[in-house]
This record gives sequence, structure tokens and C-alpha cells, in this order.
Amino acid sequence: MLKNYFSIAFRNFLRNKIFSLINILGLSIGISASLVIYLLVAYDFGFDKFHKDGDRIYRVVSNLVFSGESYKNSGVPYPMPKAVHNEVSGLDEVAAFRSWEGGPKVSVPGTKNSKPLIFKKQSHIIFADENYFKLIEYNWVAGSPKTSLNQPYQIVLTQSNAKLYFPRLSAMEAIGKELYFDDTIRATVTGIVKDLEQNTDFSFKTFISRASLETTSLKPNGWDDWGALSSSSQLLIKLSPGTTTANIQTQIAKLFKKYYIPNPSFHSTTEHLLQPLSDIHFNTDYDNFNQRLAHRPTLYGLLAVAAFLLLLACINFINLTTAQASQRAKEIGIRKTMGSSRKQLIFQFLSETFLLTLIATILSIALTPLLLKMFAAFVPEGLHFNLFKQPDIIIFLSILILTVSLLSGFYPALLLSSYKPVLALKNQAYSNTGKTRNAWLRKTLTISQFVIAQVFIIATMLVGKQISYTLNKDLGFKKNAILYFTTNFFDKVHSHKSMLMDKLKAIPEIAMVSLSSDAPSSDGTSSYTLKYKDGKKEVVANVQTKMGDANYIKLFHIKLLAGNNFSPNDTAAGLVVNETYAHILGFTNLQQAVGKYIEWGNDKRKSPIIGVVQDFHQQSLHEIIKPLFIASIPDNEYVFNVALQPKNAEGTIWKTAITKIQKAWKEVYPEDDFEYAFLDETIAKYYGAEQNISALLRWATGLAIFISCLGLLGLVIYITNQKTKEIGIRKVVGASVIQLVALLSKDFLRLVMIAFIIAVPIAWWGAHKWLENFAYKTTLSWWIFLAGGITMLIMAFIILSIRTFKAANANPVKSLRTE
Repeated sequence: MLKNYFSIAFRNFLRNKIFSLINILGLSIGISASLVIYLLVAYDFGFDKFHKDGDRIYRVVSNLVFSGESYKNSGVPYPMPKAVHNEVSGLDEVAAFRSWEGGPKVSVPGTKNSKPLIFKKQSHIIFADENYFKLIEYNWVAGSPKTSLNQPYQIVLTQSNAKLYFPRLSAMEAIGKELYFDDTIRATVTGIVKDLEQNTDFSFKTFISRASLETTSLKPNGWDDWGALSSSSQLLIKLSPGTTTANIQTQIAKLFKKYYIPNPSFHSTTEHLLQPLSDIHFNTDYDNFNQRLAHRPTLYGLLAVAAFLLLLACINFINLTTAQASQRAKEIGIRKTMGSSRKQLIFQFLSETFLLTLIATILSIALTPLLLKMFAAFVPEGLHFNLFKQPDIIIFLSILILTVSLLSGFYPALLLSSYKPVLALKNQAYSNTGKTRNAWLRKTLTISQFVIAQVFIIATMLVGKQISYTLNKDLGFKKNAILYFTTNFFDKVHSHKSMLMDKLKAIPEIAMVSLSSDAPSSDGTSSYTLKYKDGKKEVVANVQTKMGDANYIKLFHIKLLAGNNFSPNDTAAGLVVNETYAHILGFTNLQQAVGKYIEWGNDKRKSPIIGVVQDFHQQSLHEIIKPLFIASIPDNEYVFNVALQPKNAEGTIWKTAITKIQKAWKEVYPEDDFEYAFLDETIAKYYGAEQNISALLRWATGLAIFISCLGLLGLVIYITNQKTKEIGIRKVVGASVIQLVALLSKDFLRLVMIAFIIAVPIAWWGAHKWLENFAYKTTLSWWIFLAGGITMLIMAFIILSIRTFKAANANPVKSLRTE
């Protein structure tokens, strides 16, 4: 029986090649989009799901409040792990580790027959002990988790790093070999573990014994200070069965209160919370170890896009199938006359839909690798597509095929199988059905298609407008034609910076050079608690800080509103503050702030305000402008900001400048790589997530419009087939082609307008919610909504014209013969 169903289905496809191809194309687009989105979403939601008792593993994080400002940090005070291990009950495991920031140089000592190997700026390095491997389980190739990290200067490597450092040695042969880290640590390899193959944020590849920290210069300041907090100091715990997070948080709070000696001048509070392991990959309030955080709302948005595109494809299939139903009326009448039951007919039509969906799915599988390459910009590096090694994809596609087959085929199967044999054989199966519930259902489905398409169009335009706004808004400083690079913060030779500065100043392609702690806008922030006493009251505020020399304000064209800039000989003599901080101090006349003394720093130094600058954006437009001061402290200035001369006609001046800068760098730092970035490009990266969303929306919008137009085409074919006799009569009595096109198009354009009315409030609400993520945002201009409606109207009119002109130009004699 099934063989017969599929044989009939195949013959029907061959008989209606155009409709079959359109259906396959529409479904393959929807299925391809769903498959790609499934891969993206499944990849992120699959992070760290493989850990044993993962639901009981938590990270201890810190929430701080300084003078009313809230700060979140994924780290804990350095002495906390030991105290938690000794004094907190209800825990199975306590694992502390410290990440090595900055990317050390790793050296492999040479032998008589080989030179030393040097690997610069190595990453994924942590200081850990055996407790880490109790919590995060690895497969050991060599060594033992109990002894490999319990002594100073021991190292455990993953197989990939063992191959990198010792390419000619086996895992067992690598045991006992030595590695040098930044000429600070000389350690011995004591263990090799397999790399974690599953999706995980624990991407570490080199593990140095935590005991090594206490015996080297890498031991951080504040090792025994409960007030010292760094995101590099991480603490993982595993709760005992039956222990609640509230109980552990209460114990940690008591522990912190017991050991922490508050500084009254800081006006701060600290709270320690437990972050579930499953939350680490998604929570943007805290960093993770993989440097790539997923965004749950974006993932849910992707799922919604996939659902909408699939829905559009199914609606399109329904409309196209019902549009050509009249061609199968006689076939249905004959089959019913020969004894076919309605149940058999339904199974036949569902089998046709299933076969067509299966073909579309096979096409989608072939297209998926190409789509992944097209959207490589926001496809994670670890995401792979292999049908034979990922059984979950086969399960997903099987469910998808069945779901799409039922959604697409059930209604047409019910409709086609309901025809009465007598009417079907007389070609009257469609008589008097123009205003039935079936017709209204088809119109409703078409409206739904256009609602989705118009929401996508409006959303795409709005996101593009916000991105344009963020990239072109005046940030309060110059960002174009400025490159910057960083020297080694730990460089002990102070003359290196002045030597490099002199060399750069001698390059004619450079307009100006400045030394600072960072650019006016940067990802990271540094702040101090500042005090100001005016005799009557004390104003305490947490204020961001930037260090910069006398050229800093000049180079970035930051506007000075009151007072003076630093002089070249200033060494922490005064502070330049921004408008926001001056207003917090209570000065409406900014000139009055000049000369007032501010207390700041651990040494409670007092410095005068020498100038007030116009507010500028210190971070992305997601954040509000915060109070800030600029100080001139040469020891804390290690970033070179270089303003280039304007481009020449040949466009070579910047390239020449960079070549000369690199040469000067190598003369001062011969062993270090020269790495630079342009400030405007760095700022543009703040909005990488929004740019990815914009690309995704453009892609989804194009598909939605295409599928919606196919659905409209199906409804147009259906109506023009139904009105064949009416068109012929109107032509006979003198109706022109233009009049007939207007008559046939009127109802369809009305559907587009209804869809526009429904889409506008939906798009407005979605846009309003999305823009809440920005402290500074573009306006919801009325023209965006109007442009979205006009765009869809034009597309619909083009589709309508193609079919209605053909119907209106048909020979009326042939039209009248069809009835």
C-alpha cells in the first residue's frame, strides 16, 4: 500500500513540476534555516552538560557596591578558598584556581642537537591543585591526579599542548621534561590528560601547581588580604546531596564577616553568591574561562526565527497545494467512485507531503555546510556538522520531517479528500467556495505570512539604524586615524618608554603621540573612591580613572571646559575631571570646581582639580557616562596612542607610518611582537553582537519575503483559477487589462495592508524592548514602519502583476470554455 502511495506521489510530482519545485524550494529554505539554527542553539546549550553531578557544582562570585555603584566580579578574595575548605560544611569538593593573565612566554630548553623552542603569549594556563581534577574530570594518559600537582613547580599538560611543546615525544616520554614560563617559573611535567572533547568553558590546556604561586614573584599582592578581589582568583564548589545554596551562602557570608576588616573610607559592601555551573556560559554579569559568552535571549530569538521560517514554509505549502487542488478534483472523484475511503485518500496526500518534505530535507542537508560558511562570522569555531557522528541531528531531522509533513499536509489532505465524487467528476468541486471558511483560512494564513515578513523587515531596518547611530555618534573624542599598542606593563626598564616615544616623535607620518593607561573608550575600567569636603558636607563617590600625559587630551580632541590641561612636567600634581563628576560635587559653574582638593588613593593623597573636560563615552553606548578623572602618573602609562597624519592621495602614508613604528618598536623591544589596533575598529567591535543580529535578520528577512511571496503566488493562482469564467465575461463586455488587474489585485493588497496594521504594534513592542539594552539609542522613527509596509507592498504588487496580467490577457473564449 505504501509503495502505491509513493508511486502515485512521484507521478504527481512529475505531472506538476513547477509546483513541486516551488514547494521543495520553500520547504528546503525553512528546513535549512531550522537546521543551521538548531546547530547553533544546541552547541551553546550543550556546554558543560557532561560533568558528573553538574547540578551540584557552583562557582562562588562576588557582588560589590561602591558608593551606590554596583560591580560584579567572578572572582573571590585569595584566602577565601582555604577558609571555605576548612570551615564551611555541606561541601563534597572545594577547588580553587588562578588564571595566568597576559599570556606568558613558554620556553622548552634545547638539547645538544636542537635549539630551545619559544612560544610567545600562551593562553589557557591556570594554577590549580589536585582538587580541580576531582571536580572537573579528565582522562589521564600519564601521571596521577593525586600527585601530579601537589608540589611546587609541577605541570600537567593536555595532549594538544604536550604535542605542541614536545612534538617528537610520546606522552610517557614527556613526563619529567621541563618548561620555562616567562623566565619566572621552571617547572617539570608530571602529568598528561586528554583534551575535553565536549563543549565546555573549561578550555585550559596547561595546569601549574598552585603551590608554585607562594614561592615565586607571581604571588599576587593581597594573597592574605580578604579585601583584595580579582577575577583571576576562581573558586568552584560541589554541594553535598541535600545541601541548599542558601545554607552555603549564609556560611560564606559569616566567614567573610569574620575575616574581612572593612575600610571605613571605601563605603562599600560585598556579597558572595553561588553561580550554577549551567549559568557560567550564559551570564554576562560575570566572565567565563572561554572568553565567549552566549546570550540566552538571542538563542531563544534564533529559535523563534526558525519556527517562523518553518511556519512560513508550511503556510506556503498549504496555499500552493490548495491552489492546484482543482486539477486533482477528477482524480479524487474517480478514486472515490472506485471505492477509496477518505482515510485512504488522506494517507495518500500525507505520503505525498512526506516524500516532498524528505526531498527538501535532503537538499537542506546538502546546503547546510555552505550556509555555515556563509555565516562563519557568528558561527563558533567548535561547531561542526557531521551527520554520521552527531546522532542528535538525525533525531532532530526525523522529528522535523514528521512535524512539517503533518503541519503542511494535514489540512490540504482533509480538504482534497472531502470532495463529493459527483461534483468532482463534473468539475464543480470548487463551485461556490469563494467565501467559505476554507477561503478565509487561506487568507488568514497569507496575512500571517506577511505579518511575520513585515516584522522582520522593520526589525532589520531598526537594528541597522541603531548600529549606524552607535558607530557614527559623536563620542566626545576623536577616534579616527588613531592606532594604539601596549608595552609590557611589567617592564622594569623605565627608559624604554621614553626611548620609544622619542623615536615615534621623529616619524614625519605621525601627527602626535600620547602615553596613557588606555584610550578614552575601552572594555576595562579602573576606579577609585574619591572624597571631597567643602566644609559643610563630604561627597564620597566611586570615580573611574584614566592615566594620561599632557598630550592625551590634545590627541583625542577632548574639549576642555574649564581650567587647564596637564603641563609636560606634571607628575600627579592635579586631576582633570569630567562634567558628570563636577556636577556630583555640586558645581553648576564648572570653573568653581577648579582648585578644589580631592582625596584619593590608598595613601589618601590630596590633589587639586586643575581642569574640567566635556563628558565623553568611556565604554559602549550600552553604558551611561560615569564620573571620571584623568591623572598624569607616568609609571601607570604603558599604552602608546598614535595620531596619524591625514591620508595622502596615494594612500601610502599610514602604511609607511606603521612600518616605521614597527621598526622603532623592534629597536627598543627586540624580543616582543608588535601588535596594534585602530581605535575606531576597536569601538566597532563593541557592537559585534548587534552586527551579527543585523546579519541574521537580513538573512531571515530575505527568506521570509521570498517564502511569503511564494505563498501569495499560490493564493493568486487559486483565485485566478476560480475566477476564470468571470475574467472571460468581463473581457467580453469590455473590461480592460488594467481594470482586470486592479480588480484581481484589490483583495490581495488589502491582505497586505491588514498584515501591516497587525505587524506595526508587534514590531514597535519588540524594538522598544531591544533598545532598552542601550543607554543611548536611536529614535523609533515612523518612517521605518512605513518603509517596511511599502517594501512589502511593492514586493506583493510585483508578484500580483506577474500572475494577474497573465490571467487578464488570456483569451476570453478559452476562459469561458473552462466551465
